[in-house]
Amino acid sequence: MMIHRIRRTLFTLSPPSLRRHYSAAAPATTAAAGAEISERGTQFHAKLPPFDYTPPPYSGPKAAEILQKRKQYLSPSMFYFYHKPINIVDGKMQYLFDENGRRYLDAFGGIATVCCGHCHPLVVDAIVNQTKRIQHSTILYLNHSIADFAEALASKMPANLKVVFFTNSGTEANELAMMMAKLYTGCQDIVSLRNSYHGNAAGTMGATAQRNWKFNVVQTGMHHAINPDPYRGIFGSDGEKYAKDVQDLIDYGTSGHVAGFISEAIQGVGGIVELAPGYLPAVYDSIRKAGGLCIADEVQAGFARTGSNFWGFESHGVVPDIVTMAKGIGNGIPLGAVVTTPEIAEVLTLRNYFNTFGGNPVCTTAGLAVLNVIEKERLQENAFVVGSHLKGRLTSLMDKYEIIGDVRGNGLMLGVELVTDREMKTPAKVETLHVMEQLKDLGVLVGKGGFYGNVFRITPPLCFTKEDADYLVDAMDYTMSKM
Repeated sequence: MMIHRIRRTLFTLSPPSLRRHYSAAAPATTAAAGAEISERGTQFHAKLPPFDYTPPPYSGPKAAEILQKRKQYLSPSMFYFYHKPINIVDGKMQYLFDENGRRYLDAFGGIATVCCGHCHPLVVDAIVNQTKRIQHSTILYLNHSIADFAEALASKMPANLKVVFFTNSGTEANELAMMMAKLYTGCQDIVSLRNSYHGNAAGTMGATAQRNWKFNVVQTGMHHAINPDPYRGIFGSDGEKYAKDVQDLIDYGTSGHVAGFISEAIQGVGGIVELAPGYLPAVYDSIRKAGGLCIADEVQAGFARTGSNFWGFESHGVVPDIVTMAKGIGNGIPLGAVVTTPEIAEVLTLRNYFNTFGGNPVCTTAGLAVLNVIEKERLQENAFVVGSHLKGRLTSLMDKYEIIGDVRGNGLMLGVELVTDREMKTPAKVETLHVMEQLKDLGVLVGKGGFYGNVFRITPPLCFTKEDADYLVDAMDYTMSKM
């Protein structure tokens, strides 16, 4: 009963809760195209930007039937957004379509995963053509796909980060990176940040530092440093003061030697938290003096999402020893990677290391197509231009609505934190769910995260336009004006 109650509180929208907090709000009526919403005699007149695509008719199972099967046959740990979950059956670029053909603006991107756009024709063609030729063999045989993609990926990395290991997910990539750090240094201690999320396997769950994502299993050798959070952190934006905590952990919590340090440049699951300026250079210095390796988790911030740089760590002026990636690397194909130096890579020759599906020809072909699309369509530049416009418009809403406590992030990796009291920064959890539900009714899909579940995660496909950004903000503006 307790587990069920926690899951409902964190991830679903409970009608009783909404009735208590918003009993005066009249139910919204949604037009088929999401163009006009009537409430209290007023209307939301903004319309989704024109889009030249109509999905084919859908004749498959409806949402109610799918939900019933999901409850009967799938793990009860699987949660879903919205009081009435939507059945997404089609996608094209930055838009998704439900079972009735209604179009939604996807501002979540499959959790920062779809970077080129849903069903991008160049990515789809590459996958289909490779699948027709050979879907899977084994890396024990030669195939040009894995070598071509590894070469292209290495060309995007700084310094001597030139050796690639392919995995199937970000969790696998982070597990491998931490194991390599331990093998290379001969130490077992890993330092990560509070509020971080790095995966849900044994090692990565240990590195993760939010109780929402941790089971009560043995997790050894993990040390969690104070999070350098400019909004909620104890030192504000003073990165060097936060960095001293890492040195203290090394001095008082270890033998003085560590295996490594792992962090995201912008915490995704943690609520789009940017690390305080000056933090990473100081921490990297402390870790390396203790004999450790520095691991950059680029699972969400990588692949041009932050706009100003291709990799999130680049904005901090540091060069990691190991870089992990997934999500955007395949535009939705299950693919991950670890990139490191030739010297560090040698540690895996001490025993046999093998991954059955890592480097699969279909997946690596997709990865190469994604890189090509990012370059050809200048998606990094678009992420910067559109992201800056979107962040500016979201920030302007802070002047209108006290409930917005912070707007943060870079490029098309943005967060909007809702609070009931700006001074106390009290998380507006129920209000966040309400706004999220209303945005869906207006045809906008956003994610949410943060320890308290009160941060909108805005991570759309990188083909997002200024017109899309304006519609998103207009919908949020309208929704908040009715609260």
